Amino acid sequence: MRRGFKSECERRAEATRGQLQSALDTPLDLEALAAHLGVTVWRPEDVPNLPSEALTQLVRSDGDSWSAVTMHVGTDRLTIVNSSHAPNRQRNSIAHEFAHLMLDRKPDRVDVSKQGHLLLSSFESDNEDEATWLAGALLVPREGLRRAFRRTEDVGLLAARFEVSQQLLKWRLGTTGVAVQARRANAHRSRPRARRA
Repeated sequence: MRRGFKSECERRAEATRGQLQSALDTPLDLEALAAHLGVTVWRPEDVPNLPSEALTQLVRSDGDSWSAVTMHVGTDRLTIVNSSHAPNRQRNSIAHEFAHLMLDRKPDRVDVSKQGHLLLSSFESDNEDEATWLAGALLVPREGLRRAFRRTEDVGLLAARFEVSQQLLKWRLGTTGVAVQARRANAHRSRPRARRA
């Protein structure tokens, strides 16, 4: 990732939440962000005229092989998220797709079958890393995490507060330095003060 990108993501996440009038220490309103970005979000069940065999393939047989995909249909943008995944994983997948859009990333590869069906699109690993970082900042902004962490250090409660997985919450705690910083501040406050003679 380029120098300064992580700090830029934190600023961008705060600005985006400000535009959505969403407090930093609350769950990100993905519906409001979708409307803000002009994106429609569907689950496979929402796709009109999708054959039942295709639906079964997407959410049962191959449910572990994909998370979400964003398509441009004319001037419209459509994100389809895997409904077989847990709700907090779906939230992360949607935020990741939105991050690609916010960063104006285009897929590096699109595979099309002989029948003309879209099979895959992929991004370079740097683009994926950047989208992952921005999605994490959108879902759990550093400042919001700092505020919430002052109230509780329980990872389960914090994950529930932001409606994300415990794995994502732990990652954000580690990468933002919030936990270390809070513990240092607590240790400093609990030290006995030297008396003046």
